[in-house]
Amino acid sequence: MATAKADSLNGSPLRLPPLGCPFPSAVNPHVDEVNRDTLAWLAASGMIADDDQLERFRLARYGWLGARTYPYASRELCQLVTDWCVWLFAFDDAYCESDRRAAEIARALPQLYTVVDDNEGDEPVENVFARALLDIKTRIRRHGTADQLDRWRAMTKDYLFAQVWEAANREDDVVPTIEDYIFMRRRTGAMLTVFALIDLAAQTPLTMDEWRHPVVREMTEHANDVVVWDNDLISYAKERSEANIRNNLVSVLVEHTGCTVQEAMDRIGVMRDEAVAAMAALTPDTEALGSPAVDAYVTGLKYWISGSVDYSLTSSRYFGVGQ
Repeated sequence: MATAKADSLNGSPLRLPPLGCPFPSAVNPHVDEVNRDTLAWLAASGMIADDDQLERFRLARYGWLGARTYPYASRELCQLVTDWCVWLFAFDDAYCESDRRAAEIARALPQLYTVVDDNEGDEPVENVFARALLDIKTRIRRHGTADQLDRWRAMTKDYLFAQVWEAANREDDVVPTIEDYIFMRRRTGAMLTVFALIDLAAQTPLTMDEWRHPVVREMTEHANDVVVWDNDLISYAKERSEANIRNNLVSVLVEHTGCTVQEAMDRIGVMRDEAVAAMAALTPDTEALGSPAVDAYVTGLKYWISGSVDYSLTSSRYFGVGQ
């Protein structure tokens, strides 16, 4: 993987540590169609406030994120998982990367939870994010098993509630402890919601026992950490002056260890490399389970590591147009 120069802080350049990855990289052959149709779905959803915001989403080319992280998915399933990723980005922009108060986010949860759990499409939904969420859920039900739908439901509710915690940190000007941040970042980052769709996209359903197996859970946790820590590193320079910067591992380490920003970034680079190495070391254990579904799921986790870095280092969301 390439390294990238982040930005500068007080005149001193920040160096992004090498984001190494021993796992394969690929692009879904349907990337152009998915990228086009995801933008159309987003524009029709009502989640985007104006043409300028829609243009930012167009330039970010989120279809390439879905195509790199689910390169094995069929055209229709790649569209589904990419639309879900775009829903998460749109929700993040509206609720999480803003000055929204924790109470305001909490009051939005009933509509969102009702859609995730109960609404089967027969009741009108006013909130545009809830309406788009209902569309995603309906498509997951159409293509997946009851277990896959329930897993996605649980992970999505966990993600949504975690946003209240994050907003409370912004509101009270709190930088969470290292332990609290690492624990909650596994939830605020939404990775479990997209990992929950890997076996659906691969069309090889995991059993609930396989999803809960200690080795699979450990592999999932390491993959989750790598993706969200990479995101914290890549996004720090661009977002350091924004409201949510307290909820970034770089800020957390600077606050609680007294290190410099560059030292924090280098430490995170070591942490994520250790997590990648742990994934490689665990692979024989997952293979020993003798499950094609587990093998496909682990492969999907590895594509999320390589794909998210490949996408993020070239995305206007993090580096701006032309960088």
